[in-house]
Amino acid sequence: MTKIIQPGSTIGVLGSGQLGRMFTIAARRLGYRVNVFSPDDDTPTGQVADIEIQKPYEDLDAVAEFAKGVDVVTFEFENVPTETINRIDKFVLVHPAGEVLYTTQQRLREKNFLRGIGIPVTPFQPIHSLDELRNLAKNNLPAVLKTASWGYDGKGQTKIEDMSEVESAWIALNTNHAVLEKFINFKSELSVVAARSQAGEIVQYDPFINTHRDHILDLSVTSEDLPKQIVKDASQITHAILEKLEVTGVLCVEFFLTHDETLLVNELAPRPHNSGHLTIDAYATCQFEQQVRAVCGLPLGNTTRLKHAAMVNLLGDIWDGGQPNWQNALTFNNAKLHLYGKKEPRMGRKMGHLTVLSNSPQSASELAFSARKSLFHKKQ
Repeated sequence: MTKIIQPGSTIGVLGSGQLGRMFTIAARRLGYRVNVFSPDDDTPTGQVADIEIQKPYEDLDAVAEFAKGVDVVTFEFENVPTETINRIDKFVLVHPAGEVLYTTQQRLREKNFLRGIGIPVTPFQPIHSLDELRNLAKNNLPAVLKTASWGYDGKGQTKIEDMSEVESAWIALNTNHAVLEKFINFKSELSVVAARSQAGEIVQYDPFINTHRDHILDLSVTSEDLPKQIVKDASQITHAILEKLEVTGVLCVEFFLTHDETLLVNELAPRPHNSGHLTIDAYATCQFEQQVRAVCGLPLGNTTRLKHAAMVNLLGDIWDGGQPNWQNALTFNNAKLHLYGKKEPRMGRKMGHLTVLSNSPQSASELAFSARKSLFHKKQ
């Protein structure tokens, strides 16, 4: 049964980064108030929210008070303790549900779930000790060793190409719960962002093509020449995952496309995704508004693409040498600048993104890279 949370109500958000910021901006457009809960203050989300509560997620009394002050709760990243979600659930609805968070915040649970419903995934093995890793690595290199929990943007993972690297990789990971994945020499990386309403309605965006640099997403671009069968398969897989997980909200499915045109699911993200940021400027309804609509019981929005687009991340590296030359980037036609309000730029830290609209993915990508390059003080 759909529970409609009317505009004017208050949405609670767990997590206070840039995803929460863009969600809050979308919620405000629809007339909602937003309260945010996280261990930090003066955050990207807190700067635009009505109330910012700075408490640890483990402070369950504070969590309960937060829940009593809102009409529905959602989250902007997966690394929230399950106990926190369970406490909130005693007072108010949480979307996506705690079961979704429980499955997707731990790689082994996520991969076992996917394999259990017949979804193709990267071959993997659970690892609990150095001896176990040594035994499995003998016949499975090259491979990628990943922590089972709390990894993102390439953190908590390392590629192993030779047996001499096994011990140092295990020590660096510093965990007894890991996953050894077969290294996939993929053709490209794709993602599908989709939303599912309380009533089970599903909408999807066409696949985005992604390029990573140092394990961090560098470029996402709309697609126009993917084989129709690949687009169809990606859509069907995403649809099946949304239904089996019973997601209410937004989900991103990250894929590897192999050289023999096979799709393998790499990871799930049960919230808006970095690769979907270009939906803000290039689509009739952005991924953040879809999340608002879904968790509040409203009809989902139109996913029509208005223009081809490319999105490039802006990392703290751009501040090397001083304040970036914002005026340079904004001289590019159809360039849209999004900054997250983070106070301290650091190497590899996501500080914002640029989206450029154009008539083709190729043109959009070239313009986006040129616009970003123009920000630097030093020659790149």
